[in-house]
Amino acid sequence: VQLQASGGGLVQAGGSLRLSCVASGRTISTYGMAWFRQAPGKEREFVASISWNGGITSYADSVKGRFTISRENAKNTVYLQMNSLKPEDMAVYYCAAGSFQGKRDSKYDYWGQGTLVTVSS
Repeated sequence: VQLQASGGGLVQAGGSLRLSCVASGRTISTYGMAWFRQAPGKEREFVASISWNGGITSYADSVKGRFTISRENAKNTVYLQMNSLKPEDMAVYYCAAGSFQGKRDSKYDYWGQGTLVTVSS
């Protein structure tokens, strides 16, 4: 599975962005999917995950109520809608696919290249 993340950019604090992750090579309809992020000088951290059918979602406390993860298996795509962005959300965002959904990056077998989100205050 190859994952291509896009949608990052520069946004003012309080603004919104929607990230997309398009998969190729095989269907992701049986995979749990997730978004992680890594800010400069920090470790990669979990942001959100979604089960294979979208029935179960999970969020980091820091983004709960502001971010929404969703998926369209017919389009082999996962999204991350980010609202009320804060400067501390600034990071490179990575999408990931794995056989199991979870918050640990070790659960995911496939990773995209990342897309940069910059939030100005």
